[in-house]
Amino acid sequence: MKVRIKRINKEVSLPEYKTPGAVAFDLSARETVNIPSHEVAYVSLNVCVDTPDGFMLFLAARSSLHKRGLMLANGVGIGDQDFCGNGDEYAAALYNFSDMPVAVQKDERIVQGMFLPISKGEWIEVDDMGMKDRGGYGSTGV
Repeated sequence: MKVRIKRINKEVSLPEYKTPGAVAFDLSARETVNIPSHEVAYVSLNVCVDTPDGFMLFLAARSSLHKRGLMLANGVGIGDQDFCGNGDEYAAALYNFSDMPVAVQKDERIVQGMFLPISKGEWIEVDDMGMKDRGGYGSTGV
């Protein structure tokens, strides 16, 4: 699948699949950002992406991000198909859960992205679901 991409800073690496079996590509910080302890900072990811029709861009933390004392503040990122203009640069909201400031360096890989197929539902409102209640969240145990 060919995907149009615009880099803001050409010195920062293009997103890259690091191994032949990688299902996600790594995105890097456009600039160095210092994140104070127990605070959130936005880290620009240096790319505007024209997500192909029928797909969304799903962003998740790299598996090593927590080792730095960082996590995505919103858990995951959802990139809409129409978020693709020249000024629509992707960013990661990072929360520093450590007791020390953390510096994210320019061109450091911090999040990973995947193109996932989407399908939209059409709501059909009913007054009765016609099914037996299961017992709510957590009803099958731990």
